[in-house]
Amino acid sequence: MRDDKDTLTLVEEELVVGTQTVTDGRVRVSTHAETIRDFADVELGGNEVEVERVPLGTVVEMVPQVRIEGDVTIVPILEERLVVEKRLVLVEEIRITRRTTFRTERVEADLRRQSASVERIEDDETTEETSNGKSL
Repeated sequence: MRDDKDTLTLVEEELVVGTQTVTDGRVRVSTHAETIRDFADVELGGNEVEVERVPLGTVVEMVPQVRIEGDVTIVPILEERLVVEKRLVLVEEIRITRRTTFRTERVEADLRRQSASVERIEDDETTEETSNGKSL
């Protein structure tokens, strides 16, 4: 026997969320190289030498060695003189003084610098570039 009651069917809605990639616009990036002239101050070092001759005329028994006294290098100069006997005479010394000097010079060089520009491409250009196969 059949029940005369009405049957209700229940219906439920579901929400499905997803993402889709959409091209909103494009940009074109281009770079430009330029050469600029730049200067830098550079400190350069060097040495100056002063030579002083000091006459001595001193008789010595053996050859003196080259010696250094402070910043001065002393180089003995000898000669043999004929006397009844042979003697070694220190004729002079050459004194060489070193001084360190500094100077500043301007050095000039060509330098390259790169810059970039970014340009937004409008929708009508996007369609045209896509059809040419040049899109970014």
